[in-house]
Amino acid sequence: MRVTIIIPTFKNFDYLKLCISSIEKNSTYQHQIIVHINGEDKKTENFLLKKKIEFTKSFINIGLCSGVNIAAKKSMTEYIMYSHDDMYYLPSWDNYIKSEIKKLDTKYFYLSLTHISYMPAVKGDLQHITYNCGNDLESFDEDKLLLNYNKFQFRDLQGSHWAPHIIHKDIWDKVGGFSEEFNPGFASDPDLNMKLWNVGVRIFKGLSRSRVYHFGSITTRKNKNVIKNNGKKTFLLKWKCTVEFFTKHYLKRGSTYYSPLINPKKNFLFYFDLFLSKSKFYITKYLK
Repeated sequence: MRVTIIIPTFKNFDYLKLCISSIEKNSTYQHQIIVHINGEDKKTENFLLKKKIEFTKSFINIGLCSGVNIAAKKSMTEYIMYSHDDMYYLPSWDNYIKSEIKKLDTKYFYLSLTHISYMPAVKGDLQHITYNCGNDLESFDEDKLLLNYNKFQFRDLQGSHWAPHIIHKDIWDKVGGFSEEFNPGFASDPDLNMKLWNVGVRIFKGLSRSRVYHFGSITTRKNKNVIKNNGKKTFLLKWKCTVEFFTKHYLKRGSTYYSPLINPKKNFLFYFDLFLSKSKFYITKYLK
């Protein structure tokens, strides 16, 4: 099985280099990698040319959503996977995905990999494995990670981890990829999930055995001048509900995966949260 792994990057050469190295070293299959370079970055461009890795580029930072959409047009496989550039792919990540897709026997799915991170899970957000192998390249302990990454028990999750995620190319094209009004990228993942929900996708699943180590939004952490959009507000005005309402009642994000999703039960809690969500929409649209 081959997938197209799309990696947008912005002045993050060393992490991108490690990310690509982990894909090459720890994948079971040979995949198509396409990098989108946001802004002038000759070092990254020369590295990709030397390694004969495909890339697209823009002379300014056009944002994650636009960059991924441009790169996706060069996809030559059945599946599109979106990745951050500060992720380290762990052995057999793609073998677990292949087995899952074979079992599903449908194009209508959204699968994501499980994160291992040095960052402790916050209360109510047990969506990754906490294991400290470094918070940056200087402190990264690759040997420790490779020796221990598979020892942790975890569960398949309902909803998703967002990135890295994999979608069938036909479904990606059907929803038009990422919505570019969410550039540079904040809240683009729940928006994509909403579009997938609206075309009938009900399998939103985080795979426990398919794993990456995530350094944690390195681009925004180290580049304090990166422009941030108010993605939650954009989502609210577009879909007339909050991200939190959608992920809680529709995606059931973070709960244990048992089966494809169904429409939410419209009980007291649903209507109470719906009231709060709609109130926020009207206040935001008409009073702010």
